[in-house]
Amino acid sequence: MQGIYFINDRICLNGLSKEESVSLQEQSVKKFINDQNIQVIKFNPYQLNDYYTIPHALLYDLKKEKIHVDCFLYYSSQVMEDFIYSYPAKWLILKSFFKDIITVETQNDLNIQEVV
Repeated sequence: MQGIYFINDRICLNGLSKEESVSLQEQSVKKFINDQNIQVIKFNPYQLNDYYTIPHALLYDLKKEKIHVDCFLYYSSQVMEDFIYSYPAKWLILKSFFKDIITVETQNDLNIQEVV
C-alpha cells in the first residue's frame, strides 16, 4: 500500500509548542505507517521531508502527476480543519485522489480500545 502524509507545522496541539506538535504528529504517523507497512511516496525529488506541510502543494503535485494513491494520512482532524473549512471544494478534490483518508489519532484510539 502506498501513502502520502501531512504534518501541520503551524499548529499547537494539546498545549504543546509548535515544535513539540510537529514531533507528536510525525512520531504518531510514522509509527502507524510502519505498523501498517505503508510505503511513503514523494512526487517532488527536491522536497525536503517525506511529508507535505502545504495541502495546496500536495493538490498541485497530485494534479500534475495525474495519479491516485492508496491513502492520505494525517494526525487528527484538528490539523486539517483550517484547510477543510477554508477550501471545502479543494478538500473534496484532494480527497478524490485517495482510496482511503486515515486520521491516525482515531486509528490509535481504536487500537487501544481493542486491546482493553
